[in-house]
Amino acid sequence: MKRSLEQRLQEGTVIAGEGYLFELERRGYLQAGSFVPEVALDNPEALKQTYRDYMNAGSDVVLAFTYNAHREKMRIIGKEELLEPLNRNAIRLAREIAREHPTEEALVAGNISNTNLFDPEDEQSKERVRNIFAEMVTWCKEEGVDFINGETFYYHEEAQIALEEIRKQELPAVITLGLMGENILRDGYTVEESCRILSEEGALVVGMNCFRGPDTMQPYLEAIRENVEGYVGGLPIPYRTTNEHPTFFNLPDGGCSCHLPLETTFPTALDPLYHNRYELAAWAKEAKNVGINYIGLCCGASPAMLRAVAEAAGVEAINSTYSPDMAKHFLFGKDETLKEHNLNYRLKA
Repeated sequence: MKRSLEQRLQEGTVIAGEGYLFELERRGYLQAGSFVPEVALDNPEALKQTYRDYMNAGSDVVLAFTYNAHREKMRIIGKEELLEPLNRNAIRLAREIAREHPTEEALVAGNISNTNLFDPEDEQSKERVRNIFAEMVTWCKEEGVDFINGETFYYHEEAQIALEEIRKQELPAVITLGLMGENILRDGYTVEESCRILSEEGALVVGMNCFRGPDTMQPYLEAIRENVEGYVGGLPIPYRTTNEHPTFFNLPDGGCSCHLPLETTFPTALDPLYHNRYELAAWAKEAKNVGINYIGLCCGASPAMLRAVAEAAGVEAINSTYSPDMAKHFLFGKDETLKEHNLNYRLKA
């Protein structure tokens, strides 16, 4: 029997693989800038393989790739007529892959996110945002998702609207916030205050995702954990953000020897700024130790990174069989059958 999200949280850590946006751009199936997941219609096999790779790397969740697949984004690229087919197909593909899990069918999550329309001073904008969420959540309900992930909200009130629309459909909600460089949500709430309210209003999991790497997200996750009685989630980006540059939007790359076509390294020149998988694994252990229940990575994460996070949190992934083992490496191995002249050469290589 397939356990629910709540059942899995009661029994231990849940691993949530995200990062499809950057991963599919790297693989050549998504345009940086607009970042609209047309791949669900244009290249469904590529999306299925990406879902599969993250699930096999340890994710308990196949998150339907509908981030930015809302009416406003589709309007901007002139393809509003594809809105519903894109949303439904992304969910159907996620359900197909979730059933492939060899031991227990993975959870399927619907996805809604920041709209970039919300204006706390404009009631009409709030109504437009509500309508956007309402139609997407309705499609999620009709397509049979297990829960809905509402993410990357930098306004508390927009997150509240998302939660209200999810609860109208009687679906469990994971609500995570994206904290910009001001270190406070744009309508004045601290992340811990916002998460406490959202949890009390019925979100199953609250927390943070995206924008920040482990170093600049972890202190806020700990504050959320101290202020929230329910489950807490943390899904940082895998980049080396700092107190001076707490988000990946303005990370400098002092080592770049070429002229960047954009003003910043975001989003297409962040490659030299990655954490390695061992640093991400160390963060995952720290997060679990302070009581973070729903652990994953966001934009920029690769399946190998997610696998390291899952294993650090005590989860054996389907593809853990391919985790690094240098025992038989010709220079650095310890297998007794390796050639001694190679092993002696390793310090000179």
